[in-house]
Amino acid sequence: MPDTPSITELGIVAGKGDYPLLLAQSARQQGVKRIVAVAFRHETSRAIARYVDEVHWVYLGQLQPILDTFKSLGISHAVMAGQITPTNLFSLRFDRATLALLGRLRERNAHTIFGAFCDELKGVGVNLLPAYLFMESAMPPPGPIAGRPPTASEQADIELGLRVAKITSGIEIGQTVVLKEGTILAVEAFEGTDEAISRAGRLGGRGAVVIKVAKQGHDMRFDIPVIGMRTLKSLRKAGIAVLAVEARRTILLERDRLVAEANRMGLCFLAVETKHHES
Repeated sequence: MPDTPSITELGIVAGKGDYPLLLAQSARQQGVKRIVAVAFRHETSRAIARYVDEVHWVYLGQLQPILDTFKSLGISHAVMAGQITPTNLFSLRFDRATLALLGRLRERNAHTIFGAFCDELKGVGVNLLPAYLFMESAMPPPGPIAGRPPTASEQADIELGLRVAKITSGIEIGQTVVLKEGTILAVEAFEGTDEAISRAGRLGGRGAVVIKVAKQGHDMRFDIPVIGMRTLKSLRKAGIAVLAVEARRTILLERDRLVAEANRMGLCFLAVETKHHES
């Protein structure tokens, strides 16, 4: 794990949602003196400006401005935080640097694209650090998080869901699986977690179990599973009964709020150990 106290300047490649804001806030509290964000127009919240020293806005799909910004400002450490709206990935204005990067890839998925992005940053002197940096306290150990314990039937669904989610995430399909009474209702694909949950709710009605994991061999510099209030809103709409996340590899945003809302919903919310599911 990086020695966070030694990092006094930090770059954040900021996507949408609260994660980049909370990460910047936590980094500041842990002694980072200067924080520079590269933010995406029409994706990143403009509230990011309240948490960092500088914001440089770029269009999604533009690689060169990101490299130029960090290089010109002397940023040597950076993290990636936040998501990108999946459908926007098909309406990008790629610059030459991005086209060249994509042209070198035989397969185009999160692992290969973000891995190549890490290499590009390294080429201008920027070390991309694990995405959980400064957020370690938000990653739960195994055990209950909120609400009641799972029933025997729900526990069986959790066990099955863990096995399935590790397989599907490992072949770049998705990190989330939704089950009910032994039946797989939905596997997250390109649409993202919230849409997969919504689809499962329409198919199976109330009482389903949601499993969310990091894939086997996951590169912790990007795409770490994150649970926030928006996820709980999707769970409530779909009538989900159980949310099981991978212990020590999932970030809980605003944990106190999550716990309060999960208790109010009557949601069984727990973190599970998955080591014995990996091969």
